Amino acid sequence: MTDSPLHLAVALDGAGWHPAAWRSEDARPGALFTPAYWADLVAEAERGLLDLVTFEDALGPQSAAPHRPDDRTDQVRGSLDAVLLASHLALRTTHIGLVPTVNVTHTEPFHVAVGIATLDHVSEGRAGLRPQIAARAADAAHFGRRTTPQLTDDDIRDPELIAARLRPLFAEATDVVEVARRLWDSWEDDAEIRDTATGRFLDRDKLHHIDFEGPYFSVRGPSITPRPPQGQPVVASLAHASTPYEFAARGCDVVFVTPRDRTGAKAILAQVDEAVDQVGRDVRDRPLRRFADLVVFLDDEPGAAARRKERLDALDGAEYTSDAAVFTGTPGELADLLLDWRTAGLDGFRLRPGALPHDLTALTRRLVPELQRRDAFRRTYGAGTLRARLGLPAPRNRYAQHG
Repeated sequence: MTDSPLHLAVALDGAGWHPAAWRSEDARPGALFTPAYWADLVAEAERGLLDLVTFEDALGPQSAAPHRPDDRTDQVRGSLDAVLLASHLALRTTHIGLVPTVNVTHTEPFHVAVGIATLDHVSEGRAGLRPQIAARAADAAHFGRRTTPQLTDDDIRDPELIAARLRPLFAEATDVVEVARRLWDSWEDDAEIRDTATGRFLDRDKLHHIDFEGPYFSVRGPSITPRPPQGQPVVASLAHASTPYEFAARGCDVVFVTPRDRTGAKAILAQVDEAVDQVGRDVRDRPLRRFADLVVFLDDEPGAAARRKERLDALDGAEYTSDAAVFTGTPGELADLLLDWRTAGLDGFRLRPGALPHDLTALTRRLVPELQRRDAFRRTYGAGTLRARLGLPAPRNRYAQHG
């Protein structure tokens, strides 16, 4: 076994990350909006001993372009609410971490904090939060209370241009995460007395107003939900450029990055380290785990995964590309790649199955055993919360008196 465990996450989205995945032979398009579909996928991820699963979410129907809606009817459109879905799946799983995506541009931070705290209670310490800003200006029309910048076709060609246009939204998101963290601390761990003899359910001195004042909102607190089992559920973000790296450095426990090769991974991690230094974060006290994202198409026969992707490309009418690197190959070849990239300083990987369930089961039943044979991945979950599994320390409550 290597000095530290390799962490593996899986990102679930509809029928898979390829837009034509719903037309694959083993796809289940008729079940996409049923609880059984998602329960089967997450049970499979847990079978593979993966650290966590993330769920995508959005404030409008999916579109081929990330910055504007479209009228296509040949791709999957529609989704379930990620937090509610994760809460449902918490009762059907035991070990795997559940990390829903939450839009924080149009969602009140109090609601974000309470929803994730509830998920952590329901899952007994396996919850996370992936805050996401609203990058599509059209989404604001669903709420009618504000506008957001309209990205152009030129903007989306360069992650730094996108980040520059959306920097105010990242600043606001930073405050949302800070408010959520304060609200999670607004109840001390032993605030509930529950003494029927004296009639005291609560120690009022152990509930705290957070009194947050910022340029975007003010929140008094306390939360309506007792402190989560983890104290602080895991906060994870996807980052492609300097501003998102800074956002992750300020408030997140995990950052998902998108290198194209090991050299690129090393360069991106240097940028993440620079952001950590700029914000003054002490990673000895508050570690930041770094995962690389990969879209994966896996088959045992050499060349089969590439041919399968080509068939999906033909159905969609365009070659599939992604913000993350796209891997086609065998489980053994993917294991080689992961262990090679890891030497750049990565803690783990978030794998996006190209087509579901095919590429998820290939991960759990082919890749994981291959990594285990190389003593590079766990053989059992063991006990503990999601934070503990990721090697993140138990956080102190900022409002409690520490002797």
